[in-house]
Amino acid sequence: MAHPNGFRGTMTALITPMRDGQLDEEALRRLVQQQLDGGVEVLVPCGTTGEGATLTAEETTRVIRAVVEEAHGRAPVVAGCGSNSTATTIANVERAKAAGAHGALVVTPYYNKPQQEGLYRHFEAVAQEGGLPVVLYNVPSRTSVDLAAATVGRLSKVPGIVGVKEASGSVPRVLEILEHCEGRPFDLLSGDDGFTLAMLALGGDGVISVASNVVPDRVAAIVQRFRAGDLKGAQAAQLALNALVRALFVETNPAPVKAAARLLGLSRDEVRLPLWPASEATRQKLSEALQGLGIALA
Repeated sequence: MAHPNGFRGTMTALITPMRDGQLDEEALRRLVQQQLDGGVEVLVPCGTTGEGATLTAEETTRVIRAVVEEAHGRAPVVAGCGSNSTATTIANVERAKAAGAHGALVVTPYYNKPQQEGLYRHFEAVAQEGGLPVVLYNVPSRTSVDLAAATVGRLSKVPGIVGVKEASGSVPRVLEILEHCEGRPFDLLSGDDGFTLAMLALGGDGVISVASNVVPDRVAAIVQRFRAGDLKGAQAAQLALNALVRALFVETNPAPVKAAARLLGLSRDEVRLPLWPASEATRQKLSEALQGLGIALA
């Protein structure tokens, strides 16, 4: 597909490092530099992995500004802005734009369970009024709402809606989205680390990755090798990450990835209630997976 905004390739759903209940901006800035050095092409703060649901408006602005400043033009920043209120989501997008973001990742409204027409109208309003290019985010396992492929196709015609993060993990769904978008410029992104290569092979454009918080170069290698026509190399890179990806999702994200970040000395493993830090059993699985990749622990 064509890429009007450059929201493609290896994109990291950034964690939000915390220290004693507060934003650890120093660790966040270090993390951004590590991402860029590892080959990450787009930074995605304040989403699910960034615990956007429990950040205050002030904290969200601080996170976005810090990421934009550290990226210093080396990578676009697509900020998580979704909520289950259209008016609140529009306000979030406006705030992200003022903080310097280049795009908005907008999840389907959770809890309300809107119909497909309601979803269409919601995203249309956000695109028309928020002021930033919108990437749709479909993650039915978390929201209990499924953005149908036909609705994505309709939304691909709306000015300002530029792509979708599809986290259903379904091959038929990806093909249906491609069919309904009818070749229009639209970025199709995997929302599952284990689905990165499959998404690329089906005609998608990249991944919004959790794993790349801790192994950015290993995730970027999948995309880079695929682009270079090295399918076997891309397959090997995807397969090598299997154990780590499994370990990162045995508990609710982002508790495991924050535990992995602590194992590597990148940040503390604090999460905000109602989440809780990862169990010792999960930490052991993460430790084994990271060491199995030849990565030294801190």
